[in-house]
Amino acid sequence: MIQCGDFEIALVSDGVVHVDAGGPFGLVPRALYRHFLPPDDQNRVPMTLTCLLVRAHGKTIVVDTGLGEKLTDRMKETWGLERPHGGLADALARRGVRLEDVDLVINTHLHGDHCAGNTVFASDFSAIAPAFPYAEYVVQRREYDDAMHPNERTRSTYYAVNYQPLVESGQMRLLDGDTEILPGIHGVVTPGHTPGHMSVRFESQGQHVLFVSDLASYSVHFERLAWMTAYDVEPLVTLETKRLWQAWALETGALLIFQHDPKVPAGHLVQHGDRLRVEPASVSLD
Repeated sequence: MIQCGDFEIALVSDGVVHVDAGGPFGLVPRALYRHFLPPDDQNRVPMTLTCLLVRAHGKTIVVDTGLGEKLTDRMKETWGLERPHGGLADALARRGVRLEDVDLVINTHLHGDHCAGNTVFASDFSAIAPAFPYAEYVVQRREYDDAMHPNERTRSTYYAVNYQPLVESGQMRLLDGDTEILPGIHGVVTPGHTPGHMSVRFESQGQHVLFVSDLASYSVHFERLAWMTAYDVEPLVTLETKRLWQAWALETGALLIFQHDPKVPAGHLVQHGDRLRVEPASVSLD
C-alpha cells in the first residue's frame, strides 16, 4: 500500500500480456532495449496490466480496468495473456473490495488493455452491462471522440462495447481537459500516446504520486525522451510531454507508477550527472 498523505493507493493487477517487442520499443534498436528487458525466443516482452485501487474522501476508486472478462480464447492467445492469480476482480476481492463497492472508475484512455474491464456481458449474453454497477466512470472527451471515430491505424484497439454504452446511459462523464476529479485527484492531459491520453496526479499533504499510464509504458521510457512506443499516435508530442513531466517529477520528488513495467512498477526520477534515472521504489503488486 502506498500512502500519499490522506490517500491510500494499491497496485492491483489484471494480469500480464506478452507482446512483440517492436510494440513497446518502436524504433529503439534491439541491441539497446535487450539490456533493459530481454525478449523471449518469439521476440516478445511482458507488459503488466497494472490498475490502481484508491481510497480517498471516503470513496473507493479504480484507475483503469485492464482487459476484462469479455475476451475469447483466441484473443487471450493473441495477447499472450497470463493470469496466474486471476484478473482485476480477483485482485480487488483479495483486498476486500467487491465490484459493487466501487464509487469511481477513471479511464486514462480507451485502448482495450486499459478499459475493456469497464463492461461485462449480461448473464444471458444479450446485452452489455457495467462491470462496476454503481460507479461513475470518467474519461477525456477528446479520447472518447477519437475512440468513436477510429481510423485504419487506431481501430484495432478501440472497441465501442467498452465505453459507448456507459456514455449513452449517463454513467460515464466526459472531461474537458485537466480536471480535479476529486480534491487532490487530478486527471491531467498528457498527449502523445493519443491526443486525449490522461495521466492521474495525486497530491495530499505535500506528497505527490503520478500514475503515468502510457505516457511512459516502462520506466526507461520516462528516463529517455527519445524512447517511445510504436503505439504512440503522435510520438514527437510524447517527447515534449515527457520533457514537461520529467521537470515536474524532479521538482516534486513524486512517486511515479508505471503501468506496464514488470521490473520497475514504481520509482522516483533522480538526476545522475547529466542523465536521468528512475530509482525503483519498494511497492507490491497484487
